[in-house]
Amino acid sequence: MLEGPSTAAQLAERLDLTPAAVRRHLDALSEEGLVEVATDRTRGQRRGRGRPAKAFALADAGREAFEQDYDDLAVGAMRFLAETVGDEAVVAFARRRASELERRYLPVIDVPAEDRADALADALAEDGFAASTRQAPGGTQLCQHHCPVAHVAAEFPELCEAETEAFARMLGHHVQRLATIAHGDGVCTTYVPDSPPSLATNTALTTDERTTR
Repeated sequence: MLEGPSTAAQLAERLDLTPAAVRRHLDALSEEGLVEVATDRTRGQRRGRGRPAKAFALADAGREAFEQDYDDLAVGAMRFLAETVGDEAVVAFARRRASELERRYLPVIDVPAEDRADALADALAEDGFAASTRQAPGGTQLCQHHCPVAHVAAEFPELCEAETEAFARMLGHHVQRLATIAHGDGVCTTYVPDSPPSLATNTALTTDERTTR
């Protein structure tokens, strides 16, 4: 389920179970409020006519069961920091956390520019973010299907903002955060536009020419 909304058939294939067995488990999880049903729009695939396949995703209760038990403590600590030191301290903490993430990931994503989004997704997946990539018009979407700090980030969006800034630095150009789990979306989605090297080269040459004139 950490790979995002999945159909019973997809889960059966991954778990090496029959679809009927998976549906029984999903029905039980649905009754407990741990998973919810949504139309499967995550793969970007076109379907024929008829009812779209049902995809199952973790509900809020499911995420709470999956996440660590320190959310309340973390939120309380962040509130204390904001109240006693100020909002700037929250921003500084968020940037410090993102910088640590960046420090650990930079050696892993030291690959050609066109492969960096995939390498970053792999690194995030290793850290429990269940990240993946998919092609989008003019670029790539980096999707994080799980966020260990979603409840904290819901109150302190500075965490998401600092993470987005770190992604931009690691990938070498501007990125755009389209959706976050913290704000109620099913997946944290970051759009990574294609950045042709020739464009950067031409810009640099134009700047040099202006300087010499």
